[in-house]
Amino acid sequence: MAGYERPVVAITLGDPNGIGPEVVLKALQDPKVCGRARYIVVGSRSVLGEWGDVLDLELPEDVNVVNIDLAGARVHSGKITAAAGNVAMGCVERACDLCLAGDADAMVTAPISKEAIKLAGFDFPGHTEFLAERTKADHVVMMLVSGSLRVALLTIHEPLRNVAGLVTHERILKTLQTLSSSVAKDFGITKPRMAVLGLNPHAGDGGVIGREEIEIIQPAIEKAKTTGLNVSGPFPADGFFGRRGDREFDAVLAMYHDQGLAPFKALAMGAGVNVTCGVPIVRTSPDHGTAFGIAGQGVASADSMKQAILLAADIANRRKASVL
Repeated sequence: MAGYERPVVAITLGDPNGIGPEVVLKALQDPKVCGRARYIVVGSRSVLGEWGDVLDLELPEDVNVVNIDLAGARVHSGKITAAAGNVAMGCVERACDLCLAGDADAMVTAPISKEAIKLAGFDFPGHTEFLAERTKADHVVMMLVSGSLRVALLTIHEPLRNVAGLVTHERILKTLQTLSSSVAKDFGITKPRMAVLGLNPHAGDGGVIGREEIEIIQPAIEKAKTTGLNVSGPFPADGFFGRRGDREFDAVLAMYHDQGLAPFKALAMGAGVNVTCGVPIVRTSPDHGTAFGIAGQGVASADSMKQAILLAADIANRRKASVL
C-alpha cells in the first residue's frame, strides 16, 4: 500500500529439521518480497549457516537476524527431536514478543512439528493455540486464505470424536463475530458475507442424519443476524464446495479441520496462507507442514511462504492506515 513506511515483519525459521529454513531463505531472494517490507529473521544462526551451505543461498544484507541459538540447534534433516522443537518454539516466542513490544508489525511462522514441540515440553497442538495464550487473546480463529477464498474453522486441532461436543451456540456466535471483525479490519471488506457449513452429512437432512443443524447451528446463525452479521447457512459441505459456493461469500466457516481444509487445499494448495484471527498481532504462515520427507533436498517450493509474507505485510499496512 503506497504512502506508508514499509512494515517490519518477523519471520521464524520453524523446525530446523524441516523445510522451514529452506522456504524462508528462498522466499527472501524474491525482489517482490524484499521490496514489500523490512525483515527480521528469528532463528539460529548456526541453522541458517547449515541451510545456506546446502542451498548455496544467503540472506539479503538488509535482513536482520535475532539469534535463537538454544542447545541442540543443529540440523538433522527429517528427524523429529526435542531439541528441534525447543528451538522452533523459542523462535515463535521471540517473534511474538517483538510484535507485542511494537518492534515488529507482523510475524510469519515457518512450519513446526507438533510431535517435536511436545517432546520439548510444550503442551500446545499448534501455533494458533500457543499465540492465543501468549497474547492473552479472548478468542482466536484459524483462517486459510488464497485470494478471495477464505475458510475459517470453528474447531481447530481437535480429535474428530470431540468435535460434536464443541459445536455450541456460544462458540459459533463468538467465532462469527471474530471472523467478521478480522475480515473487515484486515481485508477491508465492510460487513463481509459469511457462509456456515453444517456438521453432519447433507447438513443433517432435516434431522434424519443428526440434529445439530436444527438445534444449535441454525439458531446461532439467526442470533448472529440479529447482531448485524451478514451470515447464511448451514450448507452441506460437499455440495457447497462442489458447486463453488465459496465464490458467493467473503468467508466460509467450517465446523472442523478437515471439513474446511481438505477442500481448501484441493483448490489452493501451494498458494494458501494461514491467518490467525482474534489476536492483537498480525500472524500468518504458509499452508503446509514441515515436509520432513523432502527436507534437506533443496526441492521445497517457497510459493506459500512468499504469499504468507506478502499478506502479513499488507495486513500490517492496512492496520497502520486504519489508525492514522
